[in-house]
Amino acid sequence: MRIWDLNPGYLNNQSLLGEHAELHGLISVLKKQSGGYSNHPETKRWVGHAGALQKRHQFIAAEMKLRGMNEKSPVNVESGTDWPDVFVDEPFEQIQILKKKYSEKKPGRIPLPDNVQQLWSQHKYSVMARNTEFYREVGKKAAANSSWEFFQEMALELSQILRVRPQKGGIYNSLLHMWGYVSDLGEKFKGDVNKLSLEELLREVRTRAFEFDEQYLLHSTALGEFGAWLEG
Repeated sequence: MRIWDLNPGYLNNQSLLGEHAELHGLISVLKKQSGGYSNHPETKRWVGHAGALQKRHQFIAAEMKLRGMNEKSPVNVESGTDWPDVFVDEPFEQIQILKKKYSEKKPGRIPLPDNVQQLWSQHKYSVMARNTEFYREVGKKAAANSSWEFFQEMALELSQILRVRPQKGGIYNSLLHMWGYVSDLGEKFKGDVNKLSLEELLREVRTRAFEFDEQYLLHSTALGEFGAWLEG
């Protein structure tokens, strides 16, 4: 049993569907408080955190939807999104596990990062939506620090910040920056982009990113996770 702490964009289709199935199984075990997996380390760390597990399901569902998959099995548990503060494997280690797992398999939407600069570029719009000051601070650090230790530290910190609900104004600001990468591609957008709802703007960014294969956006955690926050 495995519930990943990395953004679901890093998972390939098989792993994404696998975690989706295992998450539903874990919810069942937590409700019954019994079964073959009740003593599994993954189960134990989620005891008392079912609300956060529901949010993880929303992240997975949003990524599935982004990839054209159907997801029709919502999770309904207690309110609250208090996340567990322990890991079976820390995020950096999870990256290494997936690299070995995918060595001869198709990867996920987002390439598994080889260094802190690549990791940061994949998370920057998600961070921008939550804390612009932290965004500027980390951007400078990532540009200047290539150490393995900093890579490990940032993998943990970025995974944790993506658990925090962004304000709508923050999402809007990030989406406008993302829109800047695709606004001039193809047919000019007819209308005032500033009058679009957040959902409409996200849809336009996604559509153009895929249509014109804009890799910088296609490799962004924000492209998937914003959908989860806007839907619930």
